[in-house]
Amino acid sequence: MQAASFASEDDFQKLLASFPALLAGDQMDSANPRRFMLVDREQPVACEPGGAGRWSLDHLFLDQDGVPTLVEVKRGTDTRIRREVVGQMLDYAANATLHWPAEELRGRFEVRCEEAGKNAADVLRDELGVDPDSDDFWARVKGNLQAGRIRMLFVADRIPPEPRKVVEFMNVQMRPAEVLPAGAYPVQPAD
Repeated sequence: MQAASFASEDDFQKLLASFPALLAGDQMDSANPRRFMLVDREQPVACEPGGAGRWSLDHLFLDQDGVPTLVEVKRGTDTRIRREVVGQMLDYAANATLHWPAEELRGRFEVRCEEAGKNAADVLRDELGVDPDSDDFWARVKGNLQAGRIRMLFVADRIPPEPRKVVEFMNVQMRPAEVLPAGAYPVQPAD
């Protein structure tokens, strides 16, 4: 197999939705690697309480600690990856922590599982190792949202050096949120 760019962003998004383990969970915590479970693709983000979705986040995942993980996918050749995607992600993060009720996220997850012919409790247990009979996990999701404890992942087949610098700066400066580049390939030197 040889590394290659994706034909379209949608192909990349479908792959990530089907195989969340592609996200580098050990990059965040090598002693206890993050495991991810997809809540939904094109997750609506409202800009006011109870409002309709103004934006759509490419993917919303949860990890085993109930930390919402916002994922925006771009191809490395997409010029929007340079600056626009950072502002876009900050819009999503700021509004999601204010306007995403954990109960709504749970409902979207359960509907997605049902549509896929899967049992939501089995998915929680199999993908995250979470006790599916406990409401504790969803209470942690709610607490994490209320505390602003989220993770933002910028995923691309290649992360150019300019946005990588911005994302790495944000990761150091923005606590308790984590902001990480998650490229599938090493950074290519600028021409």
